[in-house]
Amino acid sequence: MSKTIIITGAGGGIGKATADAFLDAGWRVGFVGRTPEKVEEAAGGRDGALPLPCDVTNEAEVSDAFTKAQNQWGRIDAIFNNAGVSMPSETIDEIDVDAWRNLIDINVTGSFICAKVAFGCMRAQNPQGGRIINNGSISSDVPRWGSAAYTASKHAITGLTRSISLDGRAFSIACGQIDIGNALTDMARKMTKGVPQADGSIAVEPVMDVSHVANSVLHMASLPLDANVQFMTVMATNMPYIGRG
Repeated sequence: MSKTIIITGAGGGIGKATADAFLDAGWRVGFVGRTPEKVEEAAGGRDGALPLPCDVTNEAEVSDAFTKAQNQWGRIDAIFNNAGVSMPSETIDEIDVDAWRNLIDINVTGSFICAKVAFGCMRAQNPQGGRIINNGSISSDVPRWGSAAYTASKHAITGLTRSISLDGRAFSIACGQIDIGNALTDMARKMTKGVPQADGSIAVEPVMDVSHVANSVLHMASLPLDANVQFMTVMATNMPYIGRG
């Protein structure tokens, strides 16, 4: 029987690329996204692809989507907690509080809700267990200039990952985190045109093909539950990272 994974933010970018890689590897994949038409298009009616449109910040919608997947598949082996948003670069005094709340709601609360529901499914299923992979970021360790909201959200993801890892031990639920730097998606295309640096300059940054992220997540998810990649960093080799230089 093919293994199963739910991927949030699967309508495009890293999420869709990862979902495609899992389908190619023979997994059954749940495509989660807020816009039904986009999720349906991403799934493309392919064998093993299950569209699961829902808002990750809405616990009832997430629970319904995950229950649908579990009922159809029999179990949920893994989840890639990938959905997230960013904001334009600006110093903290210029950040709109409502924009902060929206980002935190999606990046942190959405990840918490999806992990909470997935954990419950994995704890209750027989045989018990599964794997939760959270999408962190280079910013979970080293911030960019003008990124207080995004950086705070990704530091929170690291705390969530560590906590779930401990909570999951008794139930054969493993949790790891992938920290991604400059994967070329629509969100990161601005890197090829120039983005603000800490010294006040605007510079083009190296990027990498998104397939490297997809293959890394596939590796993490394919391990047996007695082994875990706790943290993995995959990034464009020459991008600003260590000291953001």
